[in-house]
Amino acid sequence: NTVSNLIFILPPIYGAIQTYKDGLEKRYLAAYLCLTAVGLGSWCFHMTLKYEMQLLDELPMIYSCCVFVYCLYECFKYKNTVNYPLLFLLIAYSFVVSIVYLNLKEPVFHQIMYGTLVSIIVLRSVYIVLWVYPWLRGLGYTSLTVFLMGFFLWNVDNIFCDKLRALREKMPPVVGAVTQFHAWWHILTGLGSYLHILLRNTLFLKHRPKVKFVFGIWPILLVEPPKKL
Repeated sequence: NTVSNLIFILPPIYGAIQTYKDGLEKRYLAAYLCLTAVGLGSWCFHMTLKYEMQLLDELPMIYSCCVFVYCLYECFKYKNTVNYPLLFLLIAYSFVVSIVYLNLKEPVFHQIMYGTLVSIIVLRSVYIVLWVYPWLRGLGYTSLTVFLMGFFLWNVDNIFCDKLRALREKMPPVVGAVTQFHAWWHILTGLGSYLHILLRNTLFLKHRPKVKFVFGIWPILLVEPPKKL
């Protein structure tokens, strides 16, 4: 559960560096860095299992989703513009959720607030790939499917934790490790989130950039400057 967070840390760092080099909007740089923050917080929590580190894991999940929502709803705007009403709304949402969760200390509240943001992201993404940019359906559906699969396994692990733990004790260590659904949640949501940022970058670029696979596995965008006529 600790090591699986590397997928939240290393690829987004690379994406942030590439975004900076390509001169893309700062909001996309923020999206990559927020994803890295989630991975670092989750790493610290699973390594220590301390309450303070748990907050470092869970609260950035809310903040990063707010950044994702902002990027999705601003993907059709011109460069260097700021939607202050939406920005204020998302900051207020993050602030209220943080204050309530710190006082309530109820995991279900966090899950509902996080699930609400995920639902907004899913609905907006489906709208974009169905009616605005149909040629992005492959990337859009892949990122959503991978992310939602991880979200599903996370909830399965939360609900059936005791049964899975008992089942794991009867299995060989290597086989039992495969049933660590929380680790799969890290891997799948990390990949899904990364693909989703690629999707938003493509929307902002408004043309079909080339997709390259590092080591034949990990997708990155190759942004080429427009040709001069």
